Amino acid sequence: MVRGAGDKRQRRQRAERRGHVSEYLAALFLLLKGYRILAFRYRTKLGEIDIVARKKTLVLFVEVKARASEGAAIDAVGYETQRRIRSASDIWLSRPRDTHRLSCRYDIIAVLPWRLPRHFPDAF
Repeated sequence: MVRGAGDKRQRRQRAERRGHVSEYLAALFLLLKGYRILAFRYRTKLGEIDIVARKKTLVLFVEVKARASEGAAIDAVGYETQRRIRSASDIWLSRPRDTHRLSCRYDIIAVLPWRLPRHFPDAF
């Protein structure tokens, strides 16, 4: 039996589904830590931010990675990904009226199998 485009498509769909579930788990994790979710999968032509969250004057721009280990999750956020997230965050920050009072932070949340999500503040 030859593996074709259908098998590849199914793997891609499973990966997307796992990513979406991981993002929801990360958002719930942040809610439990007292953050408000301001944007979810915020997309611009320059890049995408998985989660934008806020607690008082601190705004988090969060990249969520579902991986087998913490190290693999952190390593998966390379320089190019960081650049795209920062570019998208600049666009997001142009919208709130109180931008001048906000502090920004770029975090990673690693969603690991059968464990609580691991939050890496100020990861990049």
